[in-house]
Order: sequence, then structure tokens, then C-alpha cells
Amino acid sequence: MTDIPTQLAELARGADEILPENGLEERLKTGRPLVVKAGFDPTAPDLHVGHTVLINKMRQFQSFGHEVVFLIGDFTGMIGDPTGKNATRPPLSPEEIRENAKTYEAQIFKILDPERTRVEFNSTWMGEMDAAGLIKLASHHTVARMLERDDFNKRYTGGQPISIHEFLYPIVQGYDSVALKADVELGGTDQKFNLLVGRQLQQDFGQKPQVVLTTPLLEGLDGVQKMSKSLGNYIGITEAPGEMFGKLMSISDDLMWRYFEVLSFRTLDDIAGLKKKVTGGMNPRDAKFELALEIVERFHDGAQAEAAKAEFVARFQQGAMPDEMPEITLATENGELGIAHLLKGAGLVDSTSEAFRMIKQGAVRIDGERIEDRGLTLEAGTTGVYQVGRRRFARVSLT
Repeated sequence: MTDIPTQLAELARGADEILPENGLEERLKTGRPLVVKAGFDPTAPDLHVGHTVLINKMRQFQSFGHEVVFLIGDFTGMIGDPTGKNATRPPLSPEEIRENAKTYEAQIFKILDPERTRVEFNSTWMGEMDAAGLIKLASHHTVARMLERDDFNKRYTGGQPISIHEFLYPIVQGYDSVALKADVELGGTDQKFNLLVGRQLQQDFGQKPQVVLTTPLLEGLDGVQKMSKSLGNYIGITEAPGEMFGKLMSISDDLMWRYFEVLSFRTLDDIAGLKKKVTGGMNPRDAKFELALEIVERFHDGAQAEAAKAEFVARFQQGAMPDEMPEITLATENGELGIAHLLKGAGLVDSTSEAFRMIKQGAVRIDGERIEDRGLTLEAGTTGVYQVGRRRFARVSLT
């Protein structure tokens, strides 16, 4: 097994917090493979690369010989995760959960080794628990402690309803760690409260409390809001190679290093070397090519990644795109902004009438794609490289 300092450096990479501070090192010193758990509620059929930050961390544990458990929360999915919500979330039907779970299983193995991954469903133990058992489990937590959770507290003080069943979610998630005897649980920063409930319940059940490792919520293409399908600032892992490549090339140079840190499988030394080359004069675009090639190859293959790059260069580079371009943030109205007003707001045209004229002439492109619809509206949260004519470019983010 890889030496402990190397493991700690890689496992801490991109992590937001590890609790307790020396907990992971103590577990690694046992010399045995650790049981590393991460739970996913099958609430949507498709993953985006923001979701893979956590899965990449699982892969790192797996590569060091630890036992990775991909837990599909088919039971908790029927409760509905209240995390970050300002209203009770409608639960999924068993049929929806089964269909989404199948899709998730297929997608995670683009990253994880299927031969070394345990896929579990928490209905295995929760489905067998009777009402008396669930009441006894709920007795391990108080309402006062539950209201310490930020989103519950805001809803309570704001007079917004909280259903009793929502309090069961963190308790059931915590019991999953008891059932699996987890050494480590991974989760996004928004899951910290739930992960700590797992530590408490393990202690109550006579187990050594798990180590909690939280990963950041990845910024979307706009570099501001967290990656989200509802905001339109995401890169889906099932998207076509060319679309995926183009989106990665549209991110800012600063955001590129953030993506390298949490999405790339390159070593920290490799990334530091690449950053040094850029500081020394290498075009940041070339580093971004490396990132885009790696990510596209992960979810497709090497040949398709190279073809996507060639298509991008032929369509969008070839001496036309400048090495540097203005980065502009524009406010939308009711969550949308028409293309003509966007181009004018970005300073790419002098008037909306000029914008309409340039669109009619086929001189307007978004991420290299020619735009023909003069009535096109763009949603808040989207980011793209907008081009008018041969020389006017801007990277525009909508809020």
C-alpha cells in the first residue's frame, strides 16, 4: 500500500475539511483497507462533472487499496433530501428511484473500477426496520440539535413549514454509516451536518466514529454559482465530446486551475509544473487543451477527445480567437436576457439593431456555433464565449 504521507497529500487535495483533523492519518496507520462510504440519492438521471468531484475522491481512495462503497439512497430518496431547500421536497416514487439508480450505476463506472466498488442500497437495512426500530433510532437525536442545521433554522425562524419526516433524513443517513461500519464518509460541504450525525450515531452504537471528509461544491462555467443543471452552467458527463470540449474551453483561465485541482487525475506535481509553464509564458489556452482532452477522454475515449479538439480548432481557433478577451458579467431580467441585449451589454455591438443585423449576416457565434435565431434568450447562470465578426470577442456570464 502507498506510504501514508503520499496518501494524505492526495486525499486532502481539493478537500474542504477533514474531521477530526488527525482522524484520517490515525485510520491509515492501522494498515488495513478502510471502508469509505459516499451516498447518492437517485434524484436525477444524469450526473454533471460537479458531482464527480466526490466520485474522483472515491477513486483516489480506491487507487490506494481502500474499500469504496457507493451507496444509493433509494430509501432516503423516498424521504427527499431537505439540504439547502427552503420548502419540503416532494419524495420520489419507487419507480423513479429504480430508473435513476440504474442510470447512476452505469455512469459512476466511467470513473470507478467496477471490480473494486461495492454498490449498496440503504433500503437493504432500512426497509427491514419496523416502526418501533425507526422510533428508537429517532430517539438518538433532539429537535434542538436538528434546528442547529442552517437550512432548518432558516425555515423555522422564517415561519416556513418543516415536515417531521424531513428530520428523519440526517438520522437515516447517519445510520447508514452504522450499517456499513464506515471508517470514512465523503460528502459535499452542504452535507457536513448529516455526516457529523453519522459520527454521533456510530458512537452511540459502540463503533469508532467515522472520519468526515467534505469536498467543495464546484463552481459552474460562470465561475460564481455552483454547477447546476437548473442554472445551465454545467457540463454533463453524457454530453457529446464536442459539446463537452467546447464548454471546458469556455471557462476562465483562473477557473481552469480550480478544475485541474478537483477534476484532473494528474498528480499535484504535474499540475504545479503546468502552472509554472504558463507563468513562464506558455499560452493558458494550451493548458486548457490538456484539461479538456483529459476530461473528454474520461467519459468517451482518446480518439473522440482528439477529434473534439480538432473540431474545436477548425471551428473556433485557427487564428481567430485572441489569447485574451474581456470577461463580462451581465444581469438578466426575470432570469433571461435576449441575445441582442446581451451583445449590446457586452460591448460587442453598438445597438440592438446592429446585433439583429449581424445575426442575420451569420456573423454571431456562441462558443463557435453560428447563431441564426434573433429571438434567442439566454438564461441566468450560463457562460459562453460570444463572437461578433472576426475580431470582437467576450466571455459573458449571466446572473
